[in-house]
Amino acid sequence: MIAPQHHGIVVIGAGIAGASIAHEIISRGYAVCVVESESGPGTACSSHPYAIAHPHITRGSATLLQLTRIAFELALARWGDQWLHRGALHPIKNGIEFNREAIALQLNKLGLRPEIALPVSAEEASQLAGVARAGVWFANAGMLSLEKTTQQLLQPCAQLTQINQVKIDALVREGNRWLLTDAAKNIILSADKVIVAAGLPSKKILSSIQIKLPLKPVRGQLSFFRVKPTNDWAARLPRAIICGDGYCIPANRLENGDMRWIVGSSFDENETDNHPRSESDRFNQEQAAGLLNYAEGDQSELMPDGQFVGIRCVAGDRLPIIGALPQRPGIFVATALGSRGILWSALAAKLIADQVLAGDFALLARLGFTSALAAALAPDRFLAGATPPALGALASNSNPILPPSPRAK
Repeated sequence: MIAPQHHGIVVIGAGIAGASIAHEIISRGYAVCVVESESGPGTACSSHPYAIAHPHITRGSATLLQLTRIAFELALARWGDQWLHRGALHPIKNGIEFNREAIALQLNKLGLRPEIALPVSAEEASQLAGVARAGVWFANAGMLSLEKTTQQLLQPCAQLTQINQVKIDALVREGNRWLLTDAAKNIILSADKVIVAAGLPSKKILSSIQIKLPLKPVRGQLSFFRVKPTNDWAARLPRAIICGDGYCIPANRLENGDMRWIVGSSFDENETDNHPRSESDRFNQEQAAGLLNYAEGDQSELMPDGQFVGIRCVAGDRLPIIGALPQRPGIFVATALGSRGILWSALAAKLIADQVLAGDFALLARLGFTSALAAALAPDRFLAGATPPALGALASNSNPILPPSPRAK
C-alpha cells in the first residue's frame, strides 16, 4: 500500500481565506499544500467579482470597530493597488444634521485618520461620488474580484502543492500528526499542522474532532440592473461606491447605450439556495432607492438583468473565527468571514501565519492588534461556553456611528 502524502502544513479550502493564508506562509519561505473540494481556487462565495472593502463605522462594540480598522489597513496594503473602483461614500441617515467637527471627532476616536475617512458635506459628496448626501468619504476604499485575486494568490510555485476536487470530511489524530480523510474514511493526506478555511463545511470537518462551532449560512444576492439613458435614474447613478443599507458600485455603459448598475445585497439567514430570486431583485431595488435617497423614483425602471448569489458563512456574534485550537494542537481555523471576506482574510493571513510559524506578531502589534482582540476572534470564545458581550451581533451598516447632533458623545 502506498502511504499518503505527508505535508508540514495543509490548508483545507482554496477560497479567499485559505488562499491568503497559504500565500502569506509561502512568502515567508515555507511550503504549503492546499486542498480544495472544487475544480480550483476561487469558487463558491469566493467567486464574488464585486466585493468591496472599507473601514466600518457601524454601531457595535469597540472590538468590532478596532478589528475592521486593522483589517482594512492590512487589506489596503495587500490589495489596494488592485482595486477595480476606488473611493466609497457612507452617507449619514436622513434627518441627521451634518456636523463636520463632531463626525471628525468620532472618526478620530475610531483610529481612522483623515486620509482614510473624511467627513464630507452633500456638495462635496456630489463632487466626489455623484450623490448629494453628506457622510463619510473613504478615499482608499475599493472593490476587488475575489475570484481573480484568489487565483492570483495561488499561482503555481515550487512551495505550493494544490490538490483539487478532493473533499476532506474528517480529521484524525495519529501520534504527532493529523490524518485527513474523505467520507469513506480513506486517508487522503497527513500533516503536522492543518488550517481549516473551508467556509461552512468547516463546521462538519471540525465536528469530527469534537469541536462545535456555531456556524450558519446566509444567502446574499446582488442584482444587475439595466438602466435606460432616458429615464430619471440615469442622471443619479453614482461615480463611486455607495455603502450603508446595502451597497452599489459605479455603473458602466453597455454597447447599446444602456447603463448596467450593480446593487446588493439581500440577507437571508439559514438559507443555502443559490438560485436567483425575483423577490431579492425587488429588495435590491428598494436598497437602490435608499442609497441614492430617491424614494420617489420609479423602481420598475431598474430592470433586472442578471444576478450573483453567494452563500456566506457567519458565526453567532458576526465576528470571524480566526486562530489556533489549543485543545487540538496543530489545528488552526479561519472561517465565518461573512460579507467581509476582503477584510477578514487579510487579517487571517497575518494572524494564522504568525501562529503557525511562531512569528513575533510585530506588524499586527504596530497596527494596534492586542491579545484581547486575538481572544475576540479565537475559536475558544465559543468552546469556553461564553461569548464575549457586546460584540458584533448588534452591528450593521444600517446603524452608522455618526453623531446625531453637535452634542453627541
